[in-house]
Amino acid sequence: MSGNVYGTLFRLTTYGESHGPGLGGVVDGCPAGIPLDEAVLQRELDRRRPGQGGLAATARKEADQVRILSGVFEGMTTGTPIAFHVENTDHRSADYSAVKDIYRPGHADFSFEAKFGLRDYRGGGRSSGRETVSRVAGGAVAQALLRAEGIAVYVCTVELGGIPARLVDWEGAQERPYFSPDPDAPAAWDERVKAVKSSGDTLGGVVEVRIVGVPAGLGEPVFDKLDARLAGALMSVGAVKAVEIGAGCRAARMLGSENNDPITVEGFASNNAGGVLGGISSGQDIVVRAYVKPIPSISREQRTVTRSGEAAIITVGGRHDIAAIPRINPVLKAMAALTLADLLLMDRRLGMRE
Repeated sequence: MSGNVYGTLFRLTTYGESHGPGLGGVVDGCPAGIPLDEAVLQRELDRRRPGQGGLAATARKEADQVRILSGVFEGMTTGTPIAFHVENTDHRSADYSAVKDIYRPGHADFSFEAKFGLRDYRGGGRSSGRETVSRVAGGAVAQALLRAEGIAVYVCTVELGGIPARLVDWEGAQERPYFSPDPDAPAAWDERVKAVKSSGDTLGGVVEVRIVGVPAGLGEPVFDKLDARLAGALMSVGAVKAVEIGAGCRAARMLGSENNDPITVEGFASNNAGGVLGGISSGQDIVVRAYVKPIPSISREQRTVTRSGEAAIITVGGRHDIAAIPRINPVLKAMAALTLADLLLMDRRLGMRE
């Protein structure tokens, strides 16, 4: 069993490390006749590439130029595997020589070595956030398929560093700093980032994914529920520590009369269920929120141990984001799109709008 493959019928296989020659993947199962070219993938990659995200961004600069190697001809998918590759051009492996024999708190150094008996200490190898390049490119293929079926995936930041945003402008959020749905929030978030950065620390936040145009009836009962698949997809992203659907954790504090979504002749009167009932889509917008932990690479002193078990103090250097937000946003969008594309194929729902 491989942990590098996602999906059943619409399947993404990824490869590459943070400090290797490059990263990429293969999408298998995409039907023929979907409009697709490198520009479609590049638009999504540009949203997550290093150097984006205002004051929260890393100093590492990668162009993240994608090449499609197969599966596309004259701007259309051919139905054969779609392979793509992104070259690493600005990695500085020497920055990590100091942590070769020491475990970084909050990172996967200890657990990777426990599993494999060795680890790629240069940026974390496959546990690095750079691994998500392949997810975003593969997710762009999935979004192309969803667009052909009238389904759109949106993403925005609803909280950063404990400061919430108002959900007032979803369309504008796709182009605004931090993917903010609130025109006023970025200024407050910039100030929070500056203060935390000066103290050598990092921030977490909350990202909301909204999927519009999903037909009722997608998903399977019991073990392969739509919300379970989405939660697993988002939890597979390294920095995500919790996922909620619809009202989520608030539902535990509601009365049944408050949490239930009344059904009227015009449709559902509310959407506490987040577009999923019994693990199957209801036809409403699907609403999922991911809770993102702070970046673990901090310049403050932390206690740890060496590979030989000796106590040590570590200060992590190098070039790192202050928050995974906003570069994680297109990653979460990609994972949601990959999940929906796979379920559409599993449910044989393609062409449902014809």
